Amino acid sequence: MNVRPATRNDFAAIADLFGSVEEVVFGRPTRLNVASIDGWLQTISFETNTWLFEEDGILIAGGFVQSFDRRANGAGAVRPSHWGRGLGTQVVETLEARAREESADRIHSWTVAGDDAADRLFAARGYHEARRFWEMAISLDGEPPEPSAAVETFQEGDEAGYHATLEEAFADHWEHRPESLEEWWARQGRRVNFDTSLWFLIRDGDEIAAVCRNEERPDGGYVGALGVRLAYRGRGYGRALLQHSFREFRRRGHTRVSLGVDASNATGATQLYESVGMHVDEETVVWRKMLA
Repeated sequence: MNVRPATRNDFAAIADLFGSVEEVVFGRPTRLNVASIDGWLQTISFETNTWLFEEDGILIAGGFVQSFDRRANGAGAVRPSHWGRGLGTQVVETLEARAREESADRIHSWTVAGDDAADRLFAARGYHEARRFWEMAISLDGEPPEPSAAVETFQEGDEAGYHATLEEAFADHWEHRPESLEEWWARQGRRVNFDTSLWFLIRDGDEIAAVCRNEERPDGGYVGALGVRLAYRGRGYGRALLQHSFREFRRRGHTRVSLGVDASNATGATQLYESVGMHVDEETVVWRKMLA
Protein backbone atom coordinates (compact mmCIF):
# COMPACT_ATOMS: atom_id res chain seq x y z
CA MET A 1 0.00 0.00 0.00
CA ASN A 2 1.27 3.45 -0.94
CA VAL A 3 0.52 6.56 1.14
CA ARG A 4 1.11 9.99 -0.40
CA PRO A 5 -0.09 13.60 -0.16
CA ALA A 6 -2.96 14.75 -2.34
CA THR A 7 -2.69 17.25 -5.17
CA ARG A 8 -5.33 19.34 -6.90
CA ASN A 9 -5.27 16.78 -9.70
CA ASP A 10 -6.68 14.23 -7.23
CA PHE A 11 -9.93 16.10 -6.55
CA ALA A 12 -12.05 13.91 -8.81
CA ALA A 13 -10.63 10.75 -7.22
CA ILE A 14 -11.21 12.15 -3.71
CA ALA A 15 -14.81 12.97 -4.61
CA ASP A 16 -15.23 9.40 -5.85
CA LEU A 17 -13.73 8.00 -2.62
CA PHE A 18 -15.92 9.99 -0.24
CA GLY A 19 -18.85 9.55 -2.59
CA SER A 20 -18.51 5.76 -2.45
CA VAL A 21 -19.33 5.93 1.28
CA GLU A 22 -22.31 8.21 0.67
CA GLU A 23 -23.67 5.86 -1.97
CA VAL A 24 -23.66 2.93 0.46
CA VAL A 25 -25.08 4.89 3.40
CA PHE A 26 -27.64 6.99 1.50
CA GLY A 27 -28.50 4.35 -1.08
CA ARG A 28 -28.23 6.68 -4.06
CA PRO A 29 -25.53 8.15 -6.32
CA THR A 30 -23.33 10.73 -4.65
CA ARG A 31 -23.49 14.42 -5.56
CA LEU A 32 -19.90 15.09 -4.51
CA ASN A 33 -17.76 16.57 -7.25
CA VAL A 34 -14.53 18.49 -7.84
CA ALA A 35 -16.13 21.75 -6.67
CA SER A 36 -17.12 20.08 -3.39
CA ILE A 37 -13.56 18.93 -2.72
CA ASP A 38 -12.17 22.30 -3.76
CA GLY A 39 -14.38 23.88 -1.11
CA TRP A 40 -13.10 21.49 1.55
CA LEU A 41 -9.40 21.90 0.74
CA GLN A 42 -9.12 25.56 -0.24
CA THR A 43 -6.57 26.58 2.40
CA ILE A 44 -4.95 23.27 3.33
CA SER A 45 -1.26 22.35 3.04
CA PHE A 46 -1.42 19.35 0.71
CA GLU A 47 2.12 18.14 1.42
CA THR A 48 1.77 17.97 5.22
CA ASN A 49 -1.96 17.67 5.92
CA THR A 50 -3.44 15.29 3.34
CA TRP A 51 -2.99 11.53 2.97
CA LEU A 52 -4.11 9.24 0.16
CA PHE A 53 -3.88 5.46 0.63
CA GLU A 54 -3.51 3.58 -2.65
CA GLU A 55 -3.42 -0.12 -3.45
CA ASP A 56 -2.77 -1.42 -6.96
CA GLY A 57 -3.29 2.11 -8.25
CA ILE A 58 -6.72 2.45 -6.62
CA LEU A 59 -7.50 5.09 -4.01
CA ILE A 60 -8.87 3.03 -1.11
CA ALA A 61 -8.74 5.53 1.77
CA GLY A 62 -7.81 9.11 2.51
CA GLY A 63 -8.01 11.93 4.97
CA PHE A 64 -7.09 15.52 5.66
CA VAL A 65 -6.83 17.80 8.68
CA GLN A 66 -6.19 21.49 9.22
CA SER A 67 -5.76 23.53 12.41
CA PHE A 68 -7.42 26.87 13.05
CA ASP A 69 -5.91 28.33 16.22
CA ARG A 70 -6.46 25.50 18.75
CA ARG A 71 -9.14 23.63 16.80
CA ALA A 72 -8.38 21.06 14.12
CA ASN A 73 -10.93 20.12 11.44
CA GLY A 74 -10.52 16.87 9.59
CA ALA A 75 -12.28 14.12 7.70
CA GLY A 76 -11.50 10.75 6.24
CA ALA A 77 -13.05 7.98 4.21
CA VAL A 78 -12.44 4.31 3.41
CA ARG A 79 -13.82 2.77 0.25
CA PRO A 80 -16.59 0.31 1.27
CA SER A 81 -14.93 -2.53 -0.63
CA HIS A 82 -12.02 -2.20 1.82
CA TRP A 83 -13.94 -1.88 5.09
CA GLY A 84 -12.91 -4.18 7.93
CA ARG A 85 -9.16 -3.91 7.37
CA GLY A 86 -8.39 -1.29 10.02
CA LEU A 87 -7.91 1.51 7.52
CA GLY A 88 -10.42 3.76 9.29
CA THR A 89 -8.43 3.54 12.51
CA GLN A 90 -5.22 4.24 10.62
CA VAL A 91 -6.69 7.34 9.00
CA VAL A 92 -8.08 8.70 12.28
CA GLU A 93 -4.79 8.09 14.10
CA THR A 94 -2.94 9.93 11.33
CA LEU A 95 -5.24 12.94 11.55
CA GLU A 96 -5.02 13.10 15.34
CA ALA A 97 -1.22 12.90 15.28
CA ARG A 98 -0.97 15.79 12.84
CA ALA A 99 -3.45 17.86 14.85
CA ARG A 100 -1.31 17.37 17.97
CA GLU A 101 1.80 18.41 16.01
CA GLU A 102 -0.02 21.64 15.16
CA SER A 103 -0.81 22.19 18.88
CA ALA A 104 -4.56 21.73 18.53
CA ASP A 105 -6.37 20.98 21.78
CA ARG A 106 -9.43 19.50 20.08
CA ILE A 107 -10.28 17.89 16.76
CA HIS A 108 -13.53 17.84 14.83
CA SER A 109 -14.29 15.23 12.21
CA TRP A 110 -17.50 14.48 10.34
CA THR A 111 -19.38 11.47 9.10
CA VAL A 112 -22.52 11.08 7.03
CA ALA A 113 -25.51 10.34 9.25
CA GLY A 114 -26.26 6.63 9.25
CA ASP A 115 -22.67 5.47 8.87
CA ASP A 116 -22.84 3.12 11.86
CA ALA A 117 -19.30 1.76 11.45
CA ALA A 118 -17.82 5.27 11.56
CA ASP A 119 -19.97 6.13 14.57
CA ARG A 120 -18.62 3.11 16.45
CA LEU A 121 -15.04 3.97 15.49
CA PHE A 122 -15.29 7.55 16.77
CA ALA A 123 -17.11 6.57 19.95
CA ALA A 124 -14.46 3.96 20.74
CA ARG A 125 -11.72 6.55 20.33
CA GLY A 126 -13.26 9.04 22.76
CA TYR A 127 -15.18 11.27 20.34
CA HIS A 128 -18.60 12.70 21.15
CA GLU A 129 -21.25 14.04 18.81
CA ALA A 130 -20.98 17.84 18.77
CA ARG A 131 -23.26 19.04 15.98
CA ARG A 132 -25.34 18.05 12.99
CA PHE A 133 -25.45 19.81 9.65
CA TRP A 134 -27.98 19.52 6.86
CA GLU A 135 -27.80 19.89 3.14
CA MET A 136 -31.11 21.40 2.13
CA ALA A 137 -32.32 21.49 -1.46
CA ILE A 138 -35.14 22.67 -3.69
CA SER A 139 -36.34 21.46 -7.09
CA LEU A 140 -37.16 24.39 -9.35
CA ASP A 141 -40.26 22.96 -10.97
CA GLY A 142 -41.69 26.37 -11.84
CA GLU A 143 -40.66 30.01 -11.95
CA PRO A 144 -39.68 31.11 -8.41
CA PRO A 145 -41.45 34.20 -7.00
CA GLU A 146 -39.97 37.59 -7.68
CA PRO A 147 -38.00 39.01 -4.72
CA SER A 148 -39.69 41.69 -2.65
CA ALA A 149 -36.51 43.79 -2.37
CA ALA A 150 -34.14 45.26 -4.93
CA VAL A 151 -31.26 42.84 -5.49
CA GLU A 152 -27.99 43.86 -7.12
CA THR A 153 -25.09 41.87 -8.53
CA PHE A 154 -21.65 42.20 -6.96
CA GLN A 155 -19.43 44.78 -8.65
CA GLU A 156 -15.76 45.65 -8.37
CA GLY A 157 -15.37 47.78 -5.25
CA ASP A 158 -17.96 45.84 -3.21
CA GLU A 159 -15.33 43.51 -1.71
CA ALA A 160 -14.93 45.23 1.68
CA GLY A 161 -18.65 45.73 2.34
CA TYR A 162 -19.51 42.24 1.15
CA HIS A 163 -16.88 40.68 3.42
CA ALA A 164 -17.90 42.84 6.40
CA THR A 165 -21.52 41.74 5.98
CA LEU A 166 -20.57 38.07 6.01
CA GLU A 167 -18.33 38.51 9.05
CA GLU A 168 -21.09 40.25 11.01
CA ALA A 169 -23.75 37.78 9.92
CA PHE A 170 -21.69 34.73 10.91
CA ALA A 171 -20.01 36.14 14.03
CA ASP A 172 -22.23 34.14 16.39
CA HIS A 173 -22.21 30.91 14.39
CA TRP A 174 -20.76 27.81 16.01
CA GLU A 175 -16.94 27.80 15.94
CA HIS A 176 -16.80 30.81 13.60
CA ARG A 177 -13.25 31.95 12.85
CA PRO A 178 -12.88 35.58 11.74
CA GLU A 179 -11.03 36.05 8.48
CA SER A 180 -9.36 39.20 7.18
CA LEU A 181 -10.56 40.81 3.98
CA GLU A 182 -7.26 39.91 2.29
CA GLU A 183 -7.44 36.24 3.30
CA TRP A 184 -11.08 35.97 2.32
CA TRP A 185 -10.68 37.60 -1.09
CA ALA A 186 -7.61 35.53 -1.95
CA ARG A 187 -9.51 32.35 -1.00
CA GLN A 188 -12.45 33.27 -3.22
CA GLY A 189 -10.16 33.75 -6.19
CA ARG A 190 -8.82 30.22 -5.82
CA ARG A 191 -12.25 28.60 -6.19
CA VAL A 192 -12.61 26.41 -9.27
CA ASN A 193 -16.05 27.92 -9.91
CA PHE A 194 -15.35 31.52 -8.91
CA ASP A 195 -18.04 33.63 -10.58
CA THR A 196 -19.08 36.97 -9.09
CA SER A 197 -21.97 37.23 -11.54
CA LEU A 198 -23.69 34.85 -9.09
CA TRP A 199 -22.89 37.00 -6.05
CA PHE A 200 -25.87 39.13 -5.01
CA LEU A 201 -26.49 41.85 -2.45
CA ILE A 202 -29.07 44.24 -1.06
CA ARG A 203 -28.14 47.78 -0.07
CA ASP A 204 -29.62 50.21 2.40
CA GLY A 205 -28.40 53.55 1.16
CA ASP A 206 -24.64 53.22 0.77
CA GLU A 207 -24.35 50.25 3.12
CA ILE A 208 -24.53 46.61 2.07
CA ALA A 209 -27.21 45.06 4.27
CA ALA A 210 -27.33 41.46 3.03
CA VAL A 211 -25.37 39.22 0.68
CA CYS A 212 -25.62 35.85 -1.03
CA ARG A 213 -22.59 34.10 -2.57
CA ASN A 214 -23.59 31.42 -5.08
CA GLU A 215 -21.79 29.03 -7.39
CA GLU A 216 -22.60 26.57 -10.14
CA ARG A 217 -21.82 22.90 -9.57
CA PRO A 218 -22.32 19.83 -11.77
CA ASP A 219 -25.41 18.81 -9.77
CA GLY A 220 -27.01 22.28 -9.82
CA GLY A 221 -26.81 25.65 -8.14
CA TYR A 222 -25.24 26.02 -4.71
CA VAL A 223 -25.73 28.79 -2.15
CA GLY A 224 -22.31 29.03 -0.53
CA ALA A 225 -23.12 31.77 1.97
CA LEU A 226 -26.16 33.88 2.86
CA GLY A 227 -25.84 36.64 5.43
CA VAL A 228 -27.89 39.57 6.71
CA ARG A 229 -26.47 42.25 9.02
CA LEU A 230 -28.03 42.32 12.47
CA ALA A 231 -29.72 45.71 12.03
CA TYR A 232 -31.48 44.57 8.86
CA ARG A 233 -32.89 41.24 9.95
CA GLY A 234 -36.62 40.73 9.85
CA ARG A 235 -37.09 42.68 6.61
CA GLY A 236 -37.23 39.68 4.27
CA TYR A 237 -33.80 40.30 2.77
CA GLY A 238 -32.67 36.69 3.14
CA ARG A 239 -35.81 35.47 1.39
CA ALA A 240 -35.39 38.03 -1.39
CA LEU A 241 -31.80 36.97 -2.03
CA LEU A 242 -32.78 33.30 -2.16
CA GLN A 243 -35.65 33.96 -4.55
CA HIS A 244 -33.42 36.04 -6.80
CA SER A 245 -30.78 33.30 -6.71
CA PHE A 246 -33.34 30.60 -7.56
CA ARG A 247 -34.57 32.63 -10.54
CA GLU A 248 -31.04 33.15 -11.84
CA PHE A 249 -30.11 29.49 -11.44
CA ARG A 250 -33.26 28.47 -13.29
CA ARG A 251 -32.46 30.98 -16.05
CA ARG A 252 -29.09 29.25 -16.39
CA GLY A 253 -30.76 25.85 -16.78
CA HIS A 254 -30.45 24.44 -13.27
CA THR A 255 -33.41 22.60 -11.76
CA ARG A 256 -31.91 21.94 -8.32
CA VAL A 257 -30.38 24.34 -5.77
CA SER A 258 -28.82 23.30 -2.47
CA LEU A 259 -27.02 24.77 0.53
CA GLY A 260 -25.52 23.68 3.84
CA VAL A 261 -26.81 24.77 7.24
CA ASP A 262 -26.15 24.11 10.91
CA ALA A 263 -29.16 22.09 12.09
CA SER A 264 -28.99 23.97 15.41
CA ASN A 265 -28.68 27.40 13.80
CA ALA A 266 -30.05 30.03 16.20
CA THR A 267 -30.86 32.68 13.59
CA GLY A 268 -33.89 30.89 12.16
CA ALA A 269 -32.09 30.02 8.92
CA THR A 270 -33.56 26.52 8.68
CA GLN A 271 -37.08 27.93 9.02
CA LEU A 272 -36.34 30.46 6.28
CA TYR A 273 -35.11 27.76 3.94
CA GLU A 274 -38.15 25.59 4.60
CA SER A 275 -40.45 28.56 3.99
CA VAL A 276 -39.06 29.03 0.46
CA GLY A 277 -39.58 25.35 -0.37
CA MET A 278 -36.27 23.74 0.60
CA HIS A 279 -36.11 20.39 2.38
CA VAL A 280 -33.45 18.38 4.20
CA ASP A 281 -31.71 16.14 1.68
CA GLU A 282 -28.62 14.95 3.59
CA GLU A 283 -27.35 15.03 7.17
CA THR A 284 -23.80 14.94 8.48
CA VAL A 285 -22.54 14.52 12.04
CA VAL A 286 -19.61 16.45 13.52
CA TRP A 287 -17.64 14.52 16.13
CA ARG A 288 -15.35 16.18 18.70
CA LYS A 289 -12.40 14.85 20.69
CA MET A 290 -10.31 16.75 23.22
CA LEU A 291 -6.61 16.19 22.56
CA ALA A 292 -5.09 17.94 25.58
